[in-house]
Amino acid sequence: MPRPLWTGAISFGLVTIPIKVVSATENHSISFHQYHREDMGRIRTRKVCELDGEVLSQEEIGKGYEVAKDRTVPVTDEELDRMPLPTAKAIEIVAFVEADSIDPVRISDSYYLAVDGQVAAKPYALLRKALERSDKVAVAKFAWHNRERLGLLRVREDVIVLHSMRWPDEIRSPESLAPRETELDEDEIERAVQLTDSMALDDISGFRDRYREALEELLAARSEGKALPAAGAEEEEPGKVMDLMAALNASVKEARQTRGEDATVHEMTPGRPRARKKAAPAGKKTAGKRTSAKKAASGKTAAARKQPARKTAAKKRTAS
Repeated sequence: MPRPLWTGAISFGLVTIPIKVVSATENHSISFHQYHREDMGRIRTRKVCELDGEVLSQEEIGKGYEVAKDRTVPVTDEELDRMPLPTAKAIEIVAFVEADSIDPVRISDSYYLAVDGQVAAKPYALLRKALERSDKVAVAKFAWHNRERLGLLRVREDVIVLHSMRWPDEIRSPESLAPRETELDEDEIERAVQLTDSMALDDISGFRDRYREALEELLAARSEGKALPAAGAEEEEPGKVMDLMAALNASVKEARQTRGEDATVHEMTPGRPRARKKAAPAGKKTAGKRTSAKKAASGKTAAARKQPARKTAAKKRTAS
């Protein structure tokens, strides 16, 4: 088990659950040192007092708050520890809410909560079962690094996870960042929806940090004196404007090919008018009536022409 970052207890009503907080994530980023180009000497950051110019050790450095220009109030760790804060050594659950009601923007770091001793096993399991059966998450308060924080408790693979959250007033409003209203063609929206369907996945555990892998190859080549890996394909210039529908069509085709599906894509053209049944204009209706009237009149004229011929034939039969 990783080294605990914090020890305390979960306060669940009148139930107390001793726990240890363990980081739920690992940082695999590659770190660089700064060095002097001429002799490869390491560049160090030193903490220097601006009054006497002396380099100070960590033991000689204290905390202070600047209340006004040229006036700083010192605060000791002992004074901070003695603050009457009920969440100083407890994760106090204050509410249970639906998981969908929590804005993901507010969620920050994640930690596993491990039981601290056998006495914590039963109340820990009790809280876990309560969260599972209620389909809710717990909102809690806790103090860490000299400040009170807001947290979210949920269950992941039989372990309770603590997500630190930002306070509501720490979230900036995106109102000024939203784009102005713009017209979208229905075909463009349909193709964008098709793209989301083509790229849908049930599991994202297969994604890898390709940049870190490429960086490891570069560092291995440099350390072994080998040729550097070949550069990747040039990406399209950022910010370049291209035809939106063409980009959507190409994206759907590429996504289907990646998933091994039929890559046939019926091209869509933006702005193509849809076939709609429209009522004929009044002028066209009148013209239609006139045409029908002409046909009826011509039929009557033809019938009238046939009648004299029939009478003449009858007279001839009588005379004979």
